Amino acid sequence: MPHPQIKFGTDGWRGVIADDFTFANVRLAAEAVAAYVHSRKGTAEEDPAKGLCIGYDTRFGSRAFARACADVVAATGIPVLLANDVTPTPALSFGVRERAAAGGIMITSSHNPAQWNGVKYKAWYGGSGKPSIIAEIESHLGRPVARTAGNPLGAASIQEVDFLPSYLKAIESFTSLDALAESGMKFAIDSMYGAGRTIISDIFTRIGVAHVQIRGNIDPLFPGINPEPIEPHIRALGEAVVANGCHGGLCTDGDADRIGATDEHGEFVDPHKIYSVLLSWVLRRKGWPGAVTRAFNTTKMLDRICQKHGRELIEHGIGFKYVCDLMLEREIVMGGEESGGIGFQRHLPERDGLLNALLLANVMAEEGKTLGQLVADLQAEYGEHQYGRVDLHIPDKIKSGAIARARNLKPGDPVFAGMPVLRQENLDGVKFYLDNPEAATKPNAAETWLLLRASGTEPLMRIYTESCSKESVAKLLDSARAFAMG
Repeated sequence: MPHPQIKFGTDGWRGVIADDFTFANVRLAAEAVAAYVHSRKGTAEEDPAKGLCIGYDTRFGSRAFARACADVVAATGIPVLLANDVTPTPALSFGVRERAAAGGIMITSSHNPAQWNGVKYKAWYGGSGKPSIIAEIESHLGRPVARTAGNPLGAASIQEVDFLPSYLKAIESFTSLDALAESGMKFAIDSMYGAGRTIISDIFTRIGVAHVQIRGNIDPLFPGINPEPIEPHIRALGEAVVANGCHGGLCTDGDADRIGATDEHGEFVDPHKIYSVLLSWVLRRKGWPGAVTRAFNTTKMLDRICQKHGRELIEHGIGFKYVCDLMLEREIVMGGEESGGIGFQRHLPERDGLLNALLLANVMAEEGKTLGQLVADLQAEYGEHQYGRVDLHIPDKIKSGAIARARNLKPGDPVFAGMPVLRQENLDGVKFYLDNPEAATKPNAAETWLLLRASGTEPLMRIYTESCSKESVAKLLDSARAFAMG
């Protein structure tokens, strides 16, 4: 039956260490995963004999939690390949697919504050578990494996392995290292004390690319930041870029599956601009086939880029598992979300911050432009798109009330910064398209929209907005914050 303290959200279960994220609960989660895999006995891809891969990040206790998972899984008769060191999430996903494992468990809480940890499930195809898989895993919580799978097998082996070498070979072959080596550019790299550590730095050192590295050491306290590559946590990278005369800064989050960046002036480049830069380059330079996906809270600039290049744009719910679903069903060239999770089907149905950091540097090298110049080119061609987000940590009662009031707003209501509501969409949260008078003064202006989305697992509401100026974005966020608080 469902366990009150374990609930898998858009990308796994997360909890506060020693509160709900305890060894007892981690073992329950691992047993539910094992029960699910046993229930798939006899299938081509998920048979328990294929084993599970288990990895972990730099958070407090992650290695010990991973070992606890390994012990539980192996005790049910499923062989385990356990990472022998800190491993980025995309490297674990690559390992699952490369080794044809039944699936994988990743111990990480990604970009959350230091007191959090979590469990992600990676399916046999090397990406986030589909909603149907996650729902089935949850259904096994609290049910002994024996009742779910019949008589358990005898205990299986636990083998420690290094998932990095083959993964690094894959991401290096995806980029043009020669172009990078010959570019003469200089980069700053920030791993935010996370699982990315010195991976990009080591590659750049080997091929002779000038760079500086910050926060590449392991520190599970993530001093002064959350390991999320957005403002204000990314400011140290911007300072390093300016201090060292770099052409741009590259950042990965706590488990290295998301990307962030700063331009040559140390200014934050949001993930929407990163996605747009990469997509424009891929469609112009590579011509790889397939449709493009974006989450409900992601920039509409992608729509304009796709329209120019005759590509289908698919909008979906928030969470990379929706991108993964589409990549498993049809041909997708790129998919991504607001938080810096971007993936390429020809690599993995998975977001990969390290690959995208290399690719972003690759684009700069091939175009011979700084990151700021690439963003300026996009804004000039597709219109100015400015984006903002605030996270409100508010009680569930206030959060629910705000969503209910939002759903009752009607076209014409001037609730947000005095801008009348044009229409409302409810794919994932409550999204409003607004009549912004500033747009009439700007050619090719971005549509103005605002999204309210309540977390299903935390007392948290996120507010997202996109408009045609930074000033407009600031007004909308202030107005929406006041609305949410009632």
